[in-house]
Amino acid sequence: MAIGFITHHSFMLHNMGDYHPECPERLHAINDRLISAGVEPYLYHREAHKVEREQLLRVHDSDYIDQVFETSPADGFAYLDGDTAMCPDTLDAALFAAGANVQAVDMVMTGQVKKTFCAVRPPGHHAEHNRAMGFCFFNNVAVAAAHAIEAYGLERVAIVDFDVHHGNGTEDIFSGNSKVLFCSSFQHPFYPGSGADTSVDNIVNCPLPAGAGSREFRDAVSTAFVPAIEAFKPQLILISAGFDAHISDDMAQMELHESDYAWVTQQLCSLADTYCEGKVVSTLEGGYSLDALARCVTVHVKRLMGQV
Repeated sequence: MAIGFITHHSFMLHNMGDYHPECPERLHAINDRLISAGVEPYLYHREAHKVEREQLLRVHDSDYIDQVFETSPADGFAYLDGDTAMCPDTLDAALFAAGANVQAVDMVMTGQVKKTFCAVRPPGHHAEHNRAMGFCFFNNVAVAAAHAIEAYGLERVAIVDFDVHHGNGTEDIFSGNSKVLFCSSFQHPFYPGSGADTSVDNIVNCPLPAGAGSREFRDAVSTAFVPAIEAFKPQLILISAGFDAHISDDMAQMELHESDYAWVTQQLCSLADTYCEGKVVSTLEGGYSLDALARCVTVHVKRLMGQV
């Protein structure tokens, strides 16, 4: 089954400095692996559109959006956060990354494809309503969810975030919003230090200790995420697909494998088949070991396509 695949050349130009882990080579590695794995012919390629200000305003404060635009440098680097820097090409990349997610929702909701993967950078799940952090400027998956609700009248959108870091930005934006179910698994205690004490009806957080592996992760998904999604009966499932909990990724201390990402993707696709006619939009978040990232994205995309 062909799936949508949205990217843009600007994502390769965004650069936060030499040796920064969130680097353009991440997308090069993914693209090379998808080709070598024979997945390329099944991808319905589309170039991302730039997000509109109105679409950003659904999840971000107007003054914050202005701050991002005004911080964009003519040369060199400008910092919005200790590890979140803008180069002259960053603003375009951030706008196209958020726009890719809007476009992916449009593709899925209008029946062009059932599922879409957004190969974007910068990532988005740490970006709060009025704050950049953790390599993130605009919250891509939040923009997608808000667009699905506003443009298509959806009443129930589920977001599943399996990045090794808590999706604090997504939680900040949707906490208490009955139209969005947010499920996040993450290493704790760890950056950004949030999520372990959340007690909000529409938020399902699963903090996992350093060293947690397949058993702990799969138990969390099976006992917490799946029942919550089944009870919620989503009309669309969005995935914040971070792959930095992989055992080879030295940005964290969890021990997942490609098989775990294939498994969780299959679980979410099965839920989508049951509750929302198979509609899934996945967007890239973390993952900094280039080889592991490329392998994990490939198995993720293959499962989205229905391949075992």
